[in-house]
Amino acid sequence: MNLNGQPTITICSDSVGETAETVVRATIRQFYNHPVRLRRISHLHQDSEIRLAVQEVAQTGGFIAYTLVEPELREVMKEEAKRLKVHAVDIMGPMMQAFIDTFGDSPSRKPGLLHVLDEDYFRRVEAIEFTVRCDDGRETAAMLEADIVLIGVSRTSKTPLSMFLAHKGFKVANLPLIPEMKPPAELFKVDSSRIVCLTMDFEKMYKIRTERLRALGLPDGSKYATQQRITEELDYAHELASKLGCPIINVTDKAIEETAGVILESFLTL
Repeated sequence: MNLNGQPTITICSDSVGETAETVVRATIRQFYNHPVRLRRISHLHQDSEIRLAVQEVAQTGGFIAYTLVEPELREVMKEEAKRLKVHAVDIMGPMMQAFIDTFGDSPSRKPGLLHVLDEDYFRRVEAIEFTVRCDDGRETAAMLEADIVLIGVSRTSKTPLSMFLAHKGFKVANLPLIPEMKPPAELFKVDSSRIVCLTMDFEKMYKIRTERLRALGLPDGSKYATQQRITEELDYAHELASKLGCPIINVTDKAIEETAGVILESFLTL
């Protein structure tokens, strides 16, 4: 029977299991209205530990997603899963084998390399610190140092998108666009290829802002969520983007990851 009455996916790893969990969570998003419990079993280095993990899953139900860099441990996992009729998905093995077959190289076989404190790690930390400092129009002078400048009206997900990009190592500044406020002079000095304007369909914006007002306990008739105000702000954003010569992305019903992908693949060469 499944733990807590929920279907369970057990994540097994010789490190912390973050890589496998990321893949699992991305998969879960494709299945609506299907709650799943995630369970991690980390730092598996012995055959006996793997056998015990598979046995537990065989008893509780669900399946296993695993990342094991040692081929011997992967083989034990495969054999035990087959013997106990447990579905086990090898997240890293096929990719490593493809690398070996294609490039003729050999893996280091060291668990946890994703978390090594290398130059890339410190670059991401610096990017996150910069992005937090330059959130919501703060420290506009630093815009000239940003890899990416996001502009857009309220509720176009500028902050969460900024943080997502920062975790990938990009210094991001974001600026809310308000018709009554003149954009900072620094914005017009930034290369237009590094500026992205976020916009949204009127209907979606109206719904989001109305719900936001209700959440704050404010009346529905507030100017913030009126048709006239939303139209005014969206028109202003498009006019400014045209003036700057920067790309515009409509984020209506787009996940943060999807918008980030569009930015990095289509507009920026960093």
